[in-house]
Amino acid sequence: MSITTQRITVTRASGSCGAEVSGIDFRDVVDAATVAELRRIWLDHGVLFLRDVHLPPRDFLHFATQFGTPVEYPFVRGLEGIPQITPVVKEPHERINFGGVWHSDTAYLERPPMATMLVAREVPPAGGDTLFADARAAYDALSPGLRATLDGLRAINSSRKADASKTREDRQKERGAVTNAEVLEAAHPVVRTHPETGRRALYVNLGHTTQFEGWSAEESKPLLDYLFAHITKPEFTCRFRWAPGSLALWDNRSVQHYPVNDYHGHRREMHRITLAGDVPG
Repeated sequence: MSITTQRITVTRASGSCGAEVSGIDFRDVVDAATVAELRRIWLDHGVLFLRDVHLPPRDFLHFATQFGTPVEYPFVRGLEGIPQITPVVKEPHERINFGGVWHSDTAYLERPPMATMLVAREVPPAGGDTLFADARAAYDALSPGLRATLDGLRAINSSRKADASKTREDRQKERGAVTNAEVLEAAHPVVRTHPETGRRALYVNLGHTTQFEGWSAEESKPLLDYLFAHITKPEFTCRFRWAPGSLALWDNRSVQHYPVNDYHGHRREMHRITLAGDVPG
C-alpha cells in the first residue's frame, strides 16, 4: 500500500514495522517541513528507509542533526575529523560481522541512543540485508498476565555479553575506544514507554541483556530466552535490502535489528551515526 502526501510516497515494508519513503531529492536542501514529515513517519513505523541518499560524510552528518544529536560510539573511533560517523566495514577475508546478533544499540549505556542512522557506501552483489523487529507489537501480543509481570521488572544490560556472542563491534577495539571502560553496564525497565508516542515496548535484547535485576542469571534465562524468541517472530519483522546510497533510520526505543552475515568473500562498507537518547522509563 502506498500513501502520497505532497511529494512524499510512503510504502510499508511489512504488516508490523518499517516504511520506505520516496520522492525526496537529496541534491536539494531537505526543508524543515519535510524533516518533520519524515520524523512522523519514522515514529509511526519504527524504522524509515530512504534510497539514493548519496551524501558525503559531512552532509550525512548535517542531515542526521535534523533528527537528533549525533554522539560518538563508545567502543570504536569514528572517521578522522568526523568522530560521530562510525565506519562499519566487513572485508572479504573476514567471517564475523559488526553487531551480528539481534539487539538494540548499546543498551548497556545509562542513556542508550534514541536512534541509529546507517547509510550504505559499498554492498555485496547479494546478501548483507538487515532485519528489524517491532518490540512494540511484540509487547502488545503478550498475554495480560505476562505483561503485568514484566511491567514491574528491570533488566541488566552489559557490553560483556556482546563479547560472548562474538559480534564484531567489540573486536574493533583495535581502532581505538572512545571510553577506557572495559565493560559498560546499565539496568533499564524490561518494558519501556516511548517518550514521544507513549507506546510501550519490550526492552530486552539478545545482544546485551544478561538477567533481571534482583534475579540470578539462571533464574532469568528461561524467561529471557522466551522474550528474545518472541520479539523476533517473523510476524513482527521486516527485511531491508541495501544498495549504495540506501539509508535506514531506526528507533532504538521501538525496534531491534539483526545484520545478516551471508556475504563472505565480499566487501561491505556502511557509515553509521547514533543519536543521543534519554534514560529509559
